[in-house]
Amino acid sequence: MDKIDFVMIWVDGADPAWRAEKNKYDSSEERGDNTEIRYRSWDNLQYWFRGVEKFAPWVNRIHFVTWGHLPPWMNTKNPRLNIVNHKDYIPAEYLPTFNANTIELNLHRIEGLSEQFVYFNDDMFVTAPVTPEDFFRDGCPMDTYGLDCIYFAKKSAGFFNGNDIELINTHFDKNKIFKSRDGRKWFSMKNGVKRVIKTRMLNTWPWFPGIYYNHLPTNFLKSTFEKVWEKEGDTLALTCKDKFRTKSNCNQWLMKFWQLCEGIAVPRDKKIGRCFHIKDNIYNEMLESISTGRYKLICVNDTVGTRDFELQKQQVIESFEKLLPEKSGFEL
Repeated sequence: MDKIDFVMIWVDGADPAWRAEKNKYDSSEERGDNTEIRYRSWDNLQYWFRGVEKFAPWVNRIHFVTWGHLPPWMNTKNPRLNIVNHKDYIPAEYLPTFNANTIELNLHRIEGLSEQFVYFNDDMFVTAPVTPEDFFRDGCPMDTYGLDCIYFAKKSAGFFNGNDIELINTHFDKNKIFKSRDGRKWFSMKNGVKRVIKTRMLNTWPWFPGIYYNHLPTNFLKSTFEKVWEKEGDTLALTCKDKFRTKSNCNQWLMKFWQLCEGIAVPRDKKIGRCFHIKDNIYNEMLESISTGRYKLICVNDTVGTRDFELQKQQVIESFEKLLPEKSGFEL
């Protein structure tokens, strides 16, 4: 079996040294990556490591990407842990950066990263047993196919999505793809009934109006990043020169969309996981799903609808503690 690495990016938003450096470049709260929600900690990172160790013991290596700070409980001597500082892999001309897009678009430069890797945000967890085939099959990334509409709103990711799709339409002919053998993947029922229906409705247009993005860990080939940088290096460099997220940026969804359009991704069961945006109407369901391990993968996404952060943070921690009470080898 080919090696599969996990990659996680993390920032300690409470670190005064990090805040001081960030504020040297921009102290405004109006920038896309500069709101408190993007940086505040839910103090649940240890459960990510516990989940990986318990439910994905086959993982080759974990690359933990950070500005330089580390959780005080972390066992840095764990042989499967590779601590990666931004300066270890991001080109010097882009540093320092507070732009998640820059951090993500350069992941392929991490020394020792395997060809197959799974990328996690720090709000995405493994909460039930997973196998390598949940992420890659015969060297191909597992993913969800589907056309979609792009949502544009203030401080949304719509602008990045739109910029990504512009490049996708530049390099790929949608009609040609859908008429090819790989076109069937876009209508596989593994993508879910709603996805298939929406794809059929949006298939009227000869170009890609948008591509579905599920807010769960993404399976990447390192060679995809290398290929896209080779073809659109100047465009990606412009993104990486922005210290904070800016509307003109591309993001790592471009790599995901590229793999879908090349047809190298394999449709997977949409029931593998679920993203919960923390709002009143699904909050209790989210807590129950965490504590029982209902899904293999889960995202606990902070939002402006988080009404009582300290209380909800404690409740999320208590739910993870029910599922994963034992320390992992990544903890002291």
